[in-house]
Amino acid sequence: MSDDFRTEPTRMLRDLSKGHKQAAEELMPLVYTEFQRLARKQLSGEGDGHTLQPTALVNEVYLKMIQQDRVDWKGKTHFFAIGAQAMRRILIDHARKRNRIKRGGDRARVEFDADLALSPGKDEDLLALEDALEKLEKLDERQARIVELRFFGGLTVAEVAEVLEVSKRTVESDWTMVRAWLRRELVEGEDETKP
Repeated sequence: MSDDFRTEPTRMLRDLSKGHKQAAEELMPLVYTEFQRLARKQLSGEGDGHTLQPTALVNEVYLKMIQQDRVDWKGKTHFFAIGAQAMRRILIDHARKRNRIKRGGDRARVEFDADLALSPGKDEDLLALEDALEKLEKLDERQARIVELRFFGGLTVAEVAEVLEVSKRTVESDWTMVRAWLRRELVEGEDETKP
């Protein structure tokens, strides 16, 4: 995340929490590039005919975030963590709308590797990941948040630790376990959909 964001974000976020519309206009240039990078990453594997473009995704995420008047913004990391949640919801909603008929069938494998090269290439992949995350949330809410923050938010281990108020070592340990769990869960889910 760019150093520019560190210049005045706390003031802007506080002003935004108080309903000052000017703060939203000042904040946009500072966060736009990072959100654009995340959106491009999320949409990079989409096939032809995909209707959601990175700019539209960024705009939708940003609008959802600045309309939240009950959030006590704690800084850049917190802002991007909330942005990760918004991006996840938008992408899942979009995938569900596109695949109402296909839901549950013909799912493809989603890979988790050490470099966070998770990139769902199809709506089915994203829906399979969402199903797995919903199941994980019931088992371990913190681990589900780690996946959300790392994958959808692009946060580093240190930033995730800051958001969740746990040690870096805890996040690293959970991240190792959750990648293995998700890999197994997604492969089993893929096997269940085959005839």
